[in-house]
Amino acid sequence: MMASADLRDELTCSICLSIYTDPVTLTCGHSFCRTCIEEVLDTQERSGVYTCPECRAELEERPSLEKNRKLSNIAESFQSSHPEKEEVLVFCTYCIQSPVPAAKTCLLCEASMCENHLRVHSKSEEHILTEPTTSLSSRKCSVHKKVLEYYCSEDAACICVSCSLAGEHRGHQVETVNAASEKKKVNLRKRLEKLTLDRQEAENQIQSLQEHRKEVQGKAVEVTERVIALFKLFMEQLEALEKQVLNEISRQEEQASRQVSDLIRELEIKKEELSRKMGHIEELCKMTDPLNILQGKEPDIDDGCDNEKGHPKGQGCNKEMVIAPDDIDAFLISMTIHKGLVDIVSMEPILNTLGAYVKLPDVRETTDVSLDENTASPGVRLSPDLKSASFPVPTPTRPEGPERFWGWQVLSTSAFSSGQHFWVFKVSNSGNWMVGMAYPTIDRKTFSSLLGMNDKSWGLGSWKYDPYIVRHGREKRLPHYPSHQTIGMYLDYEAGRLSFYELCDSIKHLHTFTATFTEPLHVGLGVFDTLMGLGKITHIKIVQKKCRQLYS
Repeated sequence: MMASADLRDELTCSICLSIYTDPVTLTCGHSFCRTCIEEVLDTQERSGVYTCPECRAELEERPSLEKNRKLSNIAESFQSSHPEKEEVLVFCTYCIQSPVPAAKTCLLCEASMCENHLRVHSKSEEHILTEPTTSLSSRKCSVHKKVLEYYCSEDAACICVSCSLAGEHRGHQVETVNAASEKKKVNLRKRLEKLTLDRQEAENQIQSLQEHRKEVQGKAVEVTERVIALFKLFMEQLEALEKQVLNEISRQEEQASRQVSDLIRELEIKKEELSRKMGHIEELCKMTDPLNILQGKEPDIDDGCDNEKGHPKGQGCNKEMVIAPDDIDAFLISMTIHKGLVDIVSMEPILNTLGAYVKLPDVRETTDVSLDENTASPGVRLSPDLKSASFPVPTPTRPEGPERFWGWQVLSTSAFSSGQHFWVFKVSNSGNWMVGMAYPTIDRKTFSSLLGMNDKSWGLGSWKYDPYIVRHGREKRLPHYPSHQTIGMYLDYEAGRLSFYELCDSIKHLHTFTATFTEPLHVGLGVFDTLMGLGKITHIKIVQKKCRQLYS
C-alpha cells in the first residue's frame, strides 16, 4: 500500500493534482499534463517569459511539447491496476428476501439494520449504533475484542473499557469517543477559520498586486508621454536617445509586470492549496462517525513565514527585500537622459527644459557630505578632507565615545530627513566595502551594528570577487558582479526609496530598497578585509561632481 501511494505521488501532475493525462516533459525535467502546461504557458505568453510551474526555471522561448510515451504508459498501467475505490453499500443483515440498505450498524450485535429492524432493536447502552459499515473488526479492540468506546488522549488512541481499566492505558486521561470527536471538531473548525483567513489574505494580496501592476502601467504611460514631449524639441539629433529611453521604460514596465505576474501565480497556487485543505477539513467536519473523524488525517498548516522564498521564522519576516515588486525607476530614466544630453549642448539649458516638460528627479550635482571623526571606528583611517575612508592602516589613536563604532565603519556629519539626494563613491577593487545609510539611533558597539546587519541601516557592498550584496536585517546576493569602481546612491526620502547604481558606460541599476523612513539618515561607509589587516587596502572616496562629470 505504501509503495502504491508513493507511485501515485510520482505519477500525479502538480498542476491538476490528478494522474497524468497525455504527459509532456519540459527541459528542466518536470512533467505535466499537456492541457495543464499549455494553459500555464498561455498565461505566461503576454509577459514573454516562460517558466516551469514547479521549479521556476526560465525557458528561453515557449517550449515545443512532445509526449513522454514511457511516462504515459506507466500512468495508464497504474490507473488500470489501481482504480478509484467506489463507495461500498451496506445492506440490512436481517432482510434476507430482498436487499434493503442499512440505516445503522450495531457494534455489539455485529449486525446492520434497516429502519424497520432498527425500531425493534435493543436500546440498552451496550448496544452501540454507528453509521452502516462492514469494517466491524476495526471498531473493536484487537486485544479484548470489545467495542472501542473511549479515547486515550495521552496515546491518541481509541480503546475499549478493559484497556482503560486494566490494560496499558490504565491511569491515562480517558474520555468517550463522542466527547473526543467533538473536541477534535472544535479544533478542526479553528483550523478551517485559519485557512479561510489565509485564503482571504491571499486574495487581498492578489488584488493589491493587480492594482500595483495597473499603477506601474499608468506611470509608464505617463513617463513615456513626458519623455516624448521633451525629445520633440531636439528632432533628429535625439532620435537615438529617445529610442534608448523608451526601451528602458518598456523594459522596466515588463520587468515589474513580470514580477507581479510571478507573485500572482504563486499566490494563486497558495490559494488553490488552501482551498484543497479547507475542502479536506470540511469533509472531516461533515462526518458523523467519531472514529473516522479521529483517525482522519489532518492537513498541515504552516503558521510561519514562506521559507520557499527565504523568509526566516521568528523575529518577524523582512518582506521588504523579497516581495516588493519593482516600480518605474524615474531616477534611472533621468540619469540616462542626462548622459545622452551631455554631448549635445550644455547641461543648464537641458535641465531647464527637463523641468518644464518632464517631471523627473533633478540631479544637477551630487550632495556634499563629510565624514564624522567621532563615529569612525579605530580600524578606519579618514583623509584630511574627511571625504575618504581606508582599511587596513596603522590604527589611529581615538578616544572611546558613545558615538564611535566598534567595527570598521563611519557615518557622515550631516543627516537627511527630506528631499532627493545623490552621492557618488569611488571604491577600490580589492578588499570588502559597504556603502549605505543609517539612522542615528543605530547600535554602535556590537557586530550587529555593521551597515545593513540591523533594521536601522541599509547597505550595498562587495565581498572581493563575489556578486554585489545588499543588506537590511538580512543579506541578499544580487545577480550582478562588480564591473566598475564608481557607485551611485540615490535617496528620495519622502518616497521611501534608496537606490544603488553602477555608473559605467551604461547606467546599471543594482537594487532599490523601499521603506517608510522614520528618522534622519546619515551616509555610511564600511571598509574592512577578511584577512584582518593582511590583505590589500580597501578604500572608498566620496566624489563631489556636477551631473555632466558623473561619467568622466
